[in-house]
Amino acid sequence: MPAASTGAVTRSTGRAPATTVVTAAPPAAPSPITPATSTVAPATRAGAGDAAPPAASDRRLAPGGPGYRRMSLALFLAGLATFALLYSTQALLPLISTEFAVGAADASWTVSAATGALALFVLPLSALSERFGRRTLMTVSLAVAVGVSLLIPFAPSLGALIALRAVQGAALAGVPASAMAFLAEEVRPKALVAAIGLFVAGNSIGGMSGRVVTGWVAQEWGWRVALGVLGLFAVLTALAFRALIPAPRHFTAAPLSPRHLGRTVREHLANPLLRRLYAIGALFMTVFGAVYTVIGYRLTEAPFSLPQGVVGSIFLVYLVGTVSSAAAGQLVARLGRRGALYLAGTTTSIGLLLSLADSLVWVLAGLVLITAGFFAGHAVASAAVSRTATHGRAQASALYQSAYYLGSSAGSTVGALAFHAGGWPAAVALGVFAVVGVVVITLVGTRAARVAARTAAPAVRPSTGPVVGRYRGVARAAR
Repeated sequence: MPAASTGAVTRSTGRAPATTVVTAAPPAAPSPITPATSTVAPATRAGAGDAAPPAASDRRLAPGGPGYRRMSLALFLAGLATFALLYSTQALLPLISTEFAVGAADASWTVSAATGALALFVLPLSALSERFGRRTLMTVSLAVAVGVSLLIPFAPSLGALIALRAVQGAALAGVPASAMAFLAEEVRPKALVAAIGLFVAGNSIGGMSGRVVTGWVAQEWGWRVALGVLGLFAVLTALAFRALIPAPRHFTAAPLSPRHLGRTVREHLANPLLRRLYAIGALFMTVFGAVYTVIGYRLTEAPFSLPQGVVGSIFLVYLVGTVSSAAAGQLVARLGRRGALYLAGTTTSIGLLLSLADSLVWVLAGLVLITAGFFAGHAVASAAVSRTATHGRAQASALYQSAYYLGSSAGSTVGALAFHAGGWPAAVALGVFAVVGVVVITLVGTRAARVAARTAAPAVRPSTGPVVGRYRGVARAAR
């Protein structure tokens, strides 16, 4: 990756162009989040992560424009259904443990199997989306997933339940990467973070509603009936998605080529910025998966001893994630991408530490901060991936989703093992360790941006022109 494409947010000076003498070719635009707004000719702004401001003739969707609201609502519903189904058993793990006479580590596989299968299948299904279209793949994926959801309540054993959950997770793999690629193609660059934030907000609403509904229904009629009710809800959501999603206008089909897919994946993995973003997504999700897999066990045991319905209602804190993910664009505008990630990591860490108290109020406060930090960090990182990739966007998003859900699977399994070995403090220690990893990776990105700023600055003579404004933006972002 060129030295300057490190993710630093750039800004124009806003002044009229002045004569500028350049002694070396300008580097690639440094931001995968905020496009440069200078008036540099397109030839000087090409590069990974560069996205020019849309021209007046840009027909892509934008807030207030025709089709944008329908598109946003459709993808919100897709995100809602995906998270509601993907984590449908998480709030029910204590009941599943009781029925099948197994511990938390065994029951947690009903979550890990789904997220692990999604992580494995998201890349190959993203390749299918390049051939058959994003909308088509999302529709088929949701149809298969909701069909399986109607079979899950009849699983005769824990093994059968885990197998069905794995099939469901594999089917859902077609939604996340296709949705991100759809948005990158159909939405104007300046509105991309906000659009992805709304999709992630659908994730948070889905995760919340699935857990709350199943918690209360399970308390009265058992976990099987709860999962059946959730399956019917998912059917309605999938039908609404298909009715609302607009036809793509900027998609170009590509032939299926394993060699081309392999080359695209290697190119994305060779990009240091993308590698950092993938790792950040995985680590954030490790925290989230660990916390929400074992929180039900902690709250149903002493000193809390809460009933299943109340434990399910704890997941109402997902509403905080809806707000924080939708506000990700504003965080990036104010703090820059790395600043937003630092804030998300700090918020998550504080929440983890607060949750150690044996007070329900402090535990709830901790969950609020963990949820807010996680969803903000996820929205920022996933949007950065979509903006950084200049080709093979579906594969770039798929690699992020694969890392993200591998983190979820690892967090669920290792979190359950940690809880079994050392209780809630051990699960919190795992989460803090993962957040430290996020901070370290972000610091590496900050250092890379500073090096890029020092390298780029001598190549341009002092001037108030737009090119110099871009280099000054790199230096300011590095600080």
